[in-house]
Amino acid sequence: MIKVSAGLAGLVLGLSGCSGGGEGAAATGRPRDGGTLKVVGSSDVEHLDPSAVASVGAYGLARVFARTLYGTRASNDFQETIPVRPDVAERVPTRENGDLSKDRRTYTVRLREGVRWNTRPARAVTAHDFVRGFERLCNPASPSAGTGYFVSTIKGMAGYCRGFSAVDPKDPGAMAAYQRDHDVEGVRAKDDRTLVFRLNRPASDFLNLLALPYTAAAPREYDRYVPDGPELRRNTISDGPYQIAEYRPGLSYLLTRNPAWRAAADPLRERHVAKIQITLGQDSAETVQQQIEQGVSDLAWDQPVPTSAIPRLRHDSRFAIMETPSNSPYLVFNTHSPNNGGALGDRAVRRALEYAVDRSALIKIVGGPSVARPLHTVIPPGNSGYAAVDHYPTPNESGDPAKCRQLLGQTGRTGLTLKFPYRTNSVHKLIAQSIAENLDSCGVKTELTPDTGGSFYAGTIATPAKARAGEWDIAAPGWTPDWYGNNGRSIIQPLFDGRAYGQNSTNYGGYDNPRVNALIDAALTAPDTAVAASRWQQADQQIMEDAAIVPLLDRSQTLFRSSRVHGALFLPTTATYDYTRLWLTS
Repeated sequence: MIKVSAGLAGLVLGLSGCSGGGEGAAATGRPRDGGTLKVVGSSDVEHLDPSAVASVGAYGLARVFARTLYGTRASNDFQETIPVRPDVAERVPTRENGDLSKDRRTYTVRLREGVRWNTRPARAVTAHDFVRGFERLCNPASPSAGTGYFVSTIKGMAGYCRGFSAVDPKDPGAMAAYQRDHDVEGVRAKDDRTLVFRLNRPASDFLNLLALPYTAAAPREYDRYVPDGPELRRNTISDGPYQIAEYRPGLSYLLTRNPAWRAAADPLRERHVAKIQITLGQDSAETVQQQIEQGVSDLAWDQPVPTSAIPRLRHDSRFAIMETPSNSPYLVFNTHSPNNGGALGDRAVRRALEYAVDRSALIKIVGGPSVARPLHTVIPPGNSGYAAVDHYPTPNESGDPAKCRQLLGQTGRTGLTLKFPYRTNSVHKLIAQSIAENLDSCGVKTELTPDTGGSFYAGTIATPAKARAGEWDIAAPGWTPDWYGNNGRSIIQPLFDGRAYGQNSTNYGGYDNPRVNALIDAALTAPDTAVAASRWQQADQQIMEDAAIVPLLDRSQTLFRSSRVHGALFLPTTATYDYTRLWLTS
């Protein structure tokens, strides 16, 4: 077993308990080319268009066919995965090399040669393709969940996005025309190989933003389609080592080698397997595990190792526990729900419900204390702004139903019934059932609804119209930071900035507190990272005082690979191994 651990005071991470499974036994020997990597799991990604990807599965998939200016390197030494490194960009802008202005508001990025689209004939990826990628972020059909990062950072982005929101989301021609006739002031192609970014104010994490998968270059062919629509999904274009050769929605993907890709022009990826076959529709983690152990499949797509299997696998070199500091899952309240007389809009009600959850039971469900730890804050350990605080303590992490009942009684809002959709893959059903039992113990009924179509996020909790219609009251999504290191904004801003609430927003509950919004602005404009971390911590405290969510677990990722898989190097933001580094024997 290999275990990557994250320190609590910043990201002091290292390798421990290693007996193979990663950059030990799995990466030794000379890589062999060829073969089909077989990946099996449950649900399709909710967004395949790179501009809209929003899940760890989609991040991992996008890495193989949609390249960004910057990126991170896969490694089983967590510290090596943190630094931002050039991808399509030639180098990192600095004041010393002249690519970063003295006031730190202008970045010049030059593209490397040899990066090409798999069009016929193949053609070069240009700066104009990256401009198009940024322009598509706030399209009205499928706006990116990360738009808020850029609206608050890039000059002119806010106005551009306001105008784009008025365009018909069903008309690709109208959207393409808007992009053609309107510019983002702070994103400009100086020539085919040079980009210039102008910021509203200095942003110490701007290169982290340029490494996010939804900032990938977009070929001009994408203007023909509704963003993330069925036609675009059938016609993705690749500048990475693999291309999507066949896509059957909800059923499977077949990825083959991209003939236009050149290893010499890609510093972050390799390419060894000939094909990647992803088979969907298997909701049972036990069945997935059985297939991998039998060699029928090689990796799990979206299923962790079953809890019941962990004890016997602890000394198996194919098994790994990767501690990726995350808030996964957490319980979010729909503050806009009209159900129960709008009870969840009442902070006192939410504060009462904070005492209901038995975290010790959830830890057992996911595999025990080596896999998960109780979490009581918005920001997990190992992330910028974390402070160990428990605002709603309960005995032995087991919940306090008596206190929950008492506080609910004081609000005068009793007899609540909450609509609770849950994901069907992994252990999410068991987690939902456990929370439902906890709520029942404090007098709150739940209506559990399985999401079997892979639409839990985009189709339900990320759709404000459904929130306001009361189609759900509570849900248990997960959140893995978009990056690590100087990453306070990758947690607080996307999840709790009330100004960014809208379609595909990850502020699922519609939480909006002017003080938190102001603290976000203060953190983003802080003179140094220490001051920024203090502001993020203050925002965390306010969010918890408002009981916007119930943090549940800081949960590690458990992984298992078949005996023929080698080169297993971890990408924390994808919660799996880098497909482009894997190679197969036999």
